[in-house]
Amino acid sequence: MSTDFSARLAAARGGDADAFADAFEAAYDQLRRLARRQLRALRPGDTIGPTALVNEAFLKLAGHGVACEDRTHFFALAARAMRQVLVDYARERGAQKRGGDWHRTTLDAAALPEEAIAAEMLGIDRALTALEQVDERLARIVEWRFFGGMTEEEIAQAQHVTTRTVRRDWQKARAFLYRELQKGR
Repeated sequence: MSTDFSARLAAARGGDADAFADAFEAAYDQLRRLARRQLRALRPGDTIGPTALVNEAFLKLAGHGVACEDRTHFFALAARAMRQVLVDYARERGAQKRGGDWHRTTLDAAALPEEAIAAEMLGIDRALTALEQVDERLARIVEWRFFGGMTEEEIAQAQHVTTRTVRRDWQKARAFLYRELQKGR
């Protein structure tokens, strides 16, 4: 897949309108696995599904006409797009909770977990945005690892640092995010 995938990305950079869609299609199964893992990490519930998450991420990327340098760059951009989709979805859920699109209904206990997931996603996004203000590289590592499912080796290659540096940065980022998330509770 790697050589063919790289060729598709090169064709997309060269102006082939269908090449990015072809590359996305080639990576679709892997992106769905990543989406499923992300959604599982946010706790199960009646939320956006993996297929919808991947499709929304594609629309976001394709709509901006991104040019990916290589496989690592592609998955990094896909990770960011999935994060944005999840945050947008969580904001929408929060707006509905506060009366947006209001309609009278009885309290349904089954709907509460979805709202909790939306609140958790917004908390993670706020903490990640705060981390971005402090250290952009740490924020990228979290985004790529959590949302993109990239390995330490892939991140090290993309960042042009050692795997050991990525490991240390990952620990720093997790500690920062933990403190930020505890502030919100």
